[in-house]
Amino acid sequence: MDKTILKDLVKTELHCHLDGSISMGTIRLLADKAGIILPEDDEKLKKLITAPVDAENLMDYLKTFDFVRPLLQTKEALHLAAYDVARQAALENVIYTEIRFAPELSMDQGLTASETVEAVLEGLQEAEKEFDIVAKVLVCGLKQAPKEVTRDIFEKVVSLSQKGLVGFDFAGNERDFPPSELADIIQYTQSLGLPLTFHAGECGCAHYISDSIALGLKRLGHVTAIYNQAELIETFVEKGVTAELCLTSNLQTKAAKTIDDFPYLELKEAGAKITINTDNRTVSDTNLTKEYGYFVDYFATSLAEFMIYNQNAIHASFASDDEKRSLLEKLNKFYTPLV
Repeated sequence: MDKTILKDLVKTELHCHLDGSISMGTIRLLADKAGIILPEDDEKLKKLITAPVDAENLMDYLKTFDFVRPLLQTKEALHLAAYDVARQAALENVIYTEIRFAPELSMDQGLTASETVEAVLEGLQEAEKEFDIVAKVLVCGLKQAPKEVTRDIFEKVVSLSQKGLVGFDFAGNERDFPPSELADIIQYTQSLGLPLTFHAGECGCAHYISDSIALGLKRLGHVTAIYNQAELIETFVEKGVTAELCLTSNLQTKAAKTIDDFPYLELKEAGAKITINTDNRTVSDTNLTKEYGYFVDYFATSLAEFMIYNQNAIHASFASDDEKRSLLEKLNKFYTPLV
């Protein structure tokens, strides 16, 4: 495939973290507004906001987010960040994106959970008006947080579903907080009426994936530990679960120690529902065009396959049925002449 066309391909993305995807220019703007001094040299700043090449594991990777947290403590900052991430996506022809964030991390200076979500929604709506993109919000609970904190946040924000909040997620320290320990809060979240996606299998624990499936979850982020697990892959496919794959980030966190340990080919061969995602554009120094390029380089992924993965993303998205129909029409109109 001619990789020069990859940026022009119509794309979708289900797994993108707000705080891990803010552009360097916007980070500088947010720091100035927060009165935080940054290195003037871009390369020095990049080292602060990008995961280390020699990250040892997921928790090492997540340390990078500590730098961004103080920058996202006002409604203006959250608005600017959300607009920025949606703008980045739109500029590489992403027509649909779900951007997730944890309100808990932006409540250090007095913002309420609802205020954080409203600010992000407003930023995305501004991007929607300016660019040809549909952008939605997922609210994350942190696995390591007290359950009552997560429950309170979810209860407070669920009413914002009328404004663009479309679902929930659980992220954070997976190894020490497995699905079995979160079963009650997962089931409570499912009762709120919005769909739920879930980080699973990012720490080498394949049974975390099976436990998540047993809890009725139909979308799972990463699922890297499903590699070389034939029975689990069969269950994954039988239950119709969609995989939110994040290649670059999985290599960085050592979820996949090498490209050979990444489960894409096994999932593809089994007929699993695959989607391609950035996870964290800035922290992983990536974008969707780069990710597509890696899939071409490593796996010889074809245009027809990219079309299928984008169709999978739209079907698995938390958008409305009308939005899905419109997005699928746009997607198919673009790809059909090419494949």
